This record gives sequence, C-alpha cells and structure tokens, in this order.
Amino acid sequence: MEMSELFAKAVEISEKSYSPYSKFPVGAALLMEDGSVITGVNIENRSFGLTNCAERTAVFKAVSEGYMTFKALAIATPASDYPVGPCGACRQVLTEFAPADTPVIFGPTLENSVKTTLGELYPYDSLHELASDKK
Repeated sequence: MEMSELFAKAVEISEKSYSPYSKFPVGAALLMEDGSVITGVNIENRSFGLTNCAERTAVFKAVSEGYMTFKALAIATPASDYPVGPCGACRQVLTEFAPADTPVIFGPTLENSVKTTLGELYPYDSLHELASDKK
C-alpha cells in the first residue's frame, strides 16, 4: 500500500473523530505487516486529561486485535493549516510497537504533509534498551 493511500484512510476516518471541545479532528491509519489497516480517531472528554489521541486509539485497537508490529503510519489533521505531528505520549507508545525506520506521514492534506520516520520523530529512544528481551 502506498503512503498516499494510507493517508487517504486517515483523512476518511478523521470524520468519525469525537472532538466537540477542540473542534480539531484527527484520524490515524496504521498499516500492519499483513497489509491490513487499523484506524483510530481522537476521542475527547470534557475532562480534557481523559482525552485519547487518534494515534493511541489506533495502536490500542490494533494490539487488542492481535497485531504487535506496525509497518507504516498516517495521521490526518484536516482542520489544521500546517502539518501537526503526534504528541510525545503518542510517540512513546508508537515506539513500543514499531522500529525507528517505520515510515510516518502527517498533515492536513497529502500536498501539505510531512514524510518522515518514527525514529526522526522520536530520536534517542533509550527505552528500547529496557525491552531487549522482547520478541
């Protein structure tokens, strides 16, 4: 699957975002090793600390469905004027399940997006040393 196709899925799912407070919908699409795509949206709460980001929604959904390794990630923020990357918490969670060379694309549109890798978004990920005995 091309990154542009994965990004289109992130844009599409962003329409299901529950973001009545920020009015900032976000959609995420994770490409699995078997070619399937798991999506997620941001889900807000009036107690804002209980809000969950689209990226973590997608990761948690994927893991709950038995996926433990991700091949690529697309994040759509259609209400923004510029590419908005994942927050620190999402970067940390993503590195639990994806290597540093995992391709990532994010932005409001495909034409106004950033193409990078997880390692570039989250350099010096020393926590991988703690999991050296992982699968």
